[in-house]
Amino acid sequence: MTEKAFQDFYPEYFAHCYGCGSMNQFGHQLKSFWDGEESVAHFQPQPYHTAIPGYVYGGLLASLIDCHGTGTAAAAGYRAENREMDTEPPLRYLTASLHVDYLKPTPLGPMLEVRGRVKEVKGRKVVVAEWIVANGVITVRGELVAVQVPEGLVRELLGEK
Repeated sequence: MTEKAFQDFYPEYFAHCYGCGSMNQFGHQLKSFWDGEESVAHFQPQPYHTAIPGYVYGGLLASLIDCHGTGTAAAAGYRAENREMDTEPPLRYLTASLHVDYLKPTPLGPMLEVRGRVKEVKGRKVVVAEWIVANGVITVRGELVAVQVPEGLVRELLGEK
């Protein structure tokens, strides 16, 4: 795939997240893309992501919902402003609320597909409905409320006062 992921547009000072930051060599390195009106990411759980033998740890699943949701929120923010993701100022969103429902155990082994649909963009807030699919079955549903990073935090990260 030659298309850049949402997370590939994050400036370095915003790219340290364990779930999706390109600057975090130990993280999941989650990459999200538009697929029509939905967003999509794929993740291959490793044997150490085990909850009980044969099944994925729920905390990992929640982190996939979390990071895919904030990436989707950033992309939706750019869409709402009718601009490309490589334009200034950069938009980055953080989780204000995360709700996750585990519908059935998620098997360890198959590639997981994380999907999202933007429910609302209102000012600095974006709401994203999400779900995780394993072997064609939805095993997890979630909803994330993301808020745009406050300008004061951006200045702090850049070492400005």
